[in-house]
Amino acid sequence: MRKSPKKTLALLLLCLLIFTNSCVSGNSIPAGPASITQSIQSPSPSSTSTAAFKPTRTQLPVVTKTPIPNLTSPVPSTTSTKINESINPLTGLEVENPETLNRRPIAVKVQLFPRGQRPPWGISKADIVFDYYQNNGVTRLTAVFYGNDADQVGPIRSARLFDLNIIKMYKAFFVFGLADWRIYDRLKQSAFSDRLVVEKYGSCPPLCRIDPDGYNHLVLDTKKLTEYFSDEEISSEKQELAFNQFVGTPPQDGIPAKSIYVRTSYSAYNRWDFDPSTSRYLRFQDTIEGKRQEEEFEPLIDQLTGEQIASDNVIILFLAHRYAYQTKSGAKEVFNIKFTGNGKAKAFRDGQLYNLHWSRDDSDAPLNLTFPDGTPYSFRPGNTWFQLLGKSSTTEEIRDGIWRFDFKVP
Repeated sequence: MRKSPKKTLALLLLCLLIFTNSCVSGNSIPAGPASITQSIQSPSPSSTSTAAFKPTRTQLPVVTKTPIPNLTSPVPSTTSTKINESINPLTGLEVENPETLNRRPIAVKVQLFPRGQRPPWGISKADIVFDYYQNNGVTRLTAVFYGNDADQVGPIRSARLFDLNIIKMYKAFFVFGLADWRIYDRLKQSAFSDRLVVEKYGSCPPLCRIDPDGYNHLVLDTKKLTEYFSDEEISSEKQELAFNQFVGTPPQDGIPAKSIYVRTSYSAYNRWDFDPSTSRYLRFQDTIEGKRQEEEFEPLIDQLTGEQIASDNVIILFLAHRYAYQTKSGAKEVFNIKFTGNGKAKAFRDGQLYNLHWSRDDSDAPLNLTFPDGTPYSFRPGNTWFQLLGKSSTTEEIRDGIWRFDFKVP
């Protein structure tokens, strides 16, 4: 049956929109039709997918604070055997339903830019979030879900080379919106290609499109993704994950840290303010392009919960950034961030800063954080945000307890 000109035009416009939302600088591949694949095939032209969620426009609400328990007793720590089947190894907290932990973690690529499409959905439910530079002066998030589920996580965007470390380290499923063709090729040729999730025909749910203000965002329901893989009898069983060391009482000899400023570029910068009422750091995000003295911030809200995003632990990792590829025009804009070996780190918890070292033996290994004398560092029980900076980035205490980090690469 021949399609009418109007329907053909509508499909062409939708394809163009999906391509625009998922592309990256340099050579990129267009989004394929919606469906989850166990072994990723080359993308093909896209078609309309059915939205599982009602399109809504959430106004930024008044910021609310969610108290958490005052944890003072240590949570056992090990990298070898089971301690307590209800303890989440990524947070040190007991989960309400231990069955939640009988699965693989789920890593999801989430956008922070363009600024006009904020706030994101669901990232306050993540156990761990990596926040790092991608290209063209902006940053992007990779959020890891394990102890909690979120029925909307997004907007989902394209992968970067650094994500291979996260997939391997947490033995995770990886949900993303395609990538530069060279990165995509690395992913689909990997040993974990059966755990990659991209949009194709029929993938809703768990991977659906919502359309507030005509943006046609791609979002994930993490619980339904787990159910999907269980139904398909794909390897989604519980993995042996390394336990971080979690202790409710902060380590001794911390340095006061009331605020943390992290500036990545003229466009991308953020701030964390310590909230004594919850002993957590509250996230604020850039609102304008600006020089250092022109920075303006607003609370970063989770559109799913309506609350300001907060973290029990904020970790700054100083890693070597190197250009991996060049575009046909010669522009260098795809980074390969080295996450093996060792380097310096700064940890923030309970209003205190700690000078640390990080180390990882290989790309499959867990991250180790230690004090300069080799003593293991203890996380505050709860979630963690990692912010990645270049090894040459600068650190400055601009006033008592006010710390500033400026991103630099060689």
